[in-house]
Amino acid sequence: MINSSSDNVKKLNLINRRMFITGSFKILIMIGIVSRLFFLQVKENKRYLTLSDKNRIREWKLAPVRGEFHDYFGNVIAGNFEAYQLHVIPEQVENFRYVIYRLKDLLDLSDREFKKVLKKRKEIKPWETLIVSDNLSWKKFSKINNHLYDLNGVKPVISISRNYPYNDNFTHIIGYVSQANEDDVENTEVIKKNFVPGLKVGKIGLEKSLEEKLIGTNDIERYEVNAYGRRISQLEFQKGKKGKTVKLTIDTKVQKLAGELLKEKSGSICVMDIYTGSIIAMQSSPSFDPNLFVFGISKDEWELIRNNPMKPLVNKTLQGNYSPGSTIKPIVALSALENGIIDTNFTVKCTGKTEMYGQTYHCWKKEGHGFVSLRNAMKVSCDTYFYEIARKLGVDRLSETAKKFGLGDKVFGNLFNIEKKGLIPSTTWKKNALGKGWLLGETMITGIGQGYIQTTPIQLCLMTAQIANGGYKIYPKIIATDKKELEPNDKYKPLYKNSKNIRIVQDAMFGSTNEVMGTSYRSRIDNLKYQFAGKTGTSQVKKITEKDRELDLKTFQIPYEERDHALYIAFGPYKDPRYALSILVEHGGNGSTTAAPMAKKLFKLIIDRHPLRDSVDDKKYLEI
Repeated sequence: MINSSSDNVKKLNLINRRMFITGSFKILIMIGIVSRLFFLQVKENKRYLTLSDKNRIREWKLAPVRGEFHDYFGNVIAGNFEAYQLHVIPEQVENFRYVIYRLKDLLDLSDREFKKVLKKRKEIKPWETLIVSDNLSWKKFSKINNHLYDLNGVKPVISISRNYPYNDNFTHIIGYVSQANEDDVENTEVIKKNFVPGLKVGKIGLEKSLEEKLIGTNDIERYEVNAYGRRISQLEFQKGKKGKTVKLTIDTKVQKLAGELLKEKSGSICVMDIYTGSIIAMQSSPSFDPNLFVFGISKDEWELIRNNPMKPLVNKTLQGNYSPGSTIKPIVALSALENGIIDTNFTVKCTGKTEMYGQTYHCWKKEGHGFVSLRNAMKVSCDTYFYEIARKLGVDRLSETAKKFGLGDKVFGNLFNIEKKGLIPSTTWKKNALGKGWLLGETMITGIGQGYIQTTPIQLCLMTAQIANGGYKIYPKIIATDKKELEPNDKYKPLYKNSKNIRIVQDAMFGSTNEVMGTSYRSRIDNLKYQFAGKTGTSQVKKITEKDRELDLKTFQIPYEERDHALYIAFGPYKDPRYALSILVEHGGNGSTTAAPMAKKLFKLIIDRHPLRDSVDDKKYLEI
């Protein structure tokens, strides 16, 4: 009995110990669980709430709305429209092969388009967005939305894209946008900050140089998704800022007429207000449709543009360096007058050629012009006269006057990174650039706008404007402003020594256009409202040999690439000048038959539209 009782006590003690240990272990586990729960729910509450929200809430940055371009009258010349896009994030797709083939069927993609999408897929990282299409029709966009239940990782997106309603009329001013590449993102902070897949940024022209003003900021959308990543509801929408609207000084009507006049030609037309410096038109031809680049240009279309022998990618107005030909003669005459080399009574006998140190310098008129004074020499564009006054003047003094009037330097500063400076030669320039001394014969041919001298069409327009306004410095502008700008200290500074000399040159240009024997007489307008004064020019593209002179071929008989460039500069109305223009037609033959007739049509439209421009100016200042 004693042993039995002792065994029972032992068993009871063993059970108690085991229960105690088990109980203690349970209590420890409970304490651990409670502690962990406390840690997770209280201490780490914010962290896990954030992680939970990241699984439940998604944030989506939308492309910023780009600022528009308006012409001077408020017409939209570069605007925006809603584009329907389709994005896929590969790492969010469970079965990429299935989804991509499903999209091929739904969107009716061609084999070429499908291969392009697959190629893009290989080029990007799994977490990067694959843009299957960036310009879907509404019908296809709706179709995709109706099948989203079967398309994990597929995102239909409504984006903002660029539209150029006037097609090729403003391309060389505004430029175009296209999808941002790695260089754009890396080199431009504002693009990096606002980057989203499919973002369009400026590639050339004002679209590129004004990127910071135009780009705007992103819209940000926050929405809730379910366990499958599908959108349930929108939680928040943060509106971004639209880019700034840029108003240009351009008149679309005049710009379009300039384009029509240069149709199927290679060249440039510039029109400028001679007092404000406002650019009324700045056309370069041929041009191309910037809309082709917005969603990526096809290889065939790109090759057509790139291989066009008339070089539509080149902005002739700003990039084209041309010998100015006889359009330089007003500056040569002015420089000679300013430096006291000649007066209005100085005459030269033109026999058709001038001999100098064994070299013959020909006048364009084979039989010569006889005795000519400054006014007559300008009227008939006598080369012999300008050989002589250039010889007396010297290239350095001519260079100084030319630079004063805007030649040899960028007209728009750093606004267009493609703009060329041209070249106004001098003795020092040749010594430094070529290591050779200056020759007298080089001075003579510089006097008729040949040789080393190179100018851009916009420089010739500025030169003409400053002659037309009485010889005062102006600063050309293509961006309008509704507020009074801080004017440069030297704006309207006299560029002359004697204002009488400017009037002499203006009068000589009047004779060139409005008097019998003037080189542009056939393009004159007798009506005083439209009457203008100008100077023709012919720029040689190759040396004329004695054989060429004997053949004396008509322009149409000469191979296109060997024909001279045709130029014309003018200002009007003559009695109360307000506008200046320059016209250049590559390989157009001569200025009198090709370029000058265009001025006649331009001045009629420009002067008729002047009151409209004035009314906009009046309204603008009333609102300030």
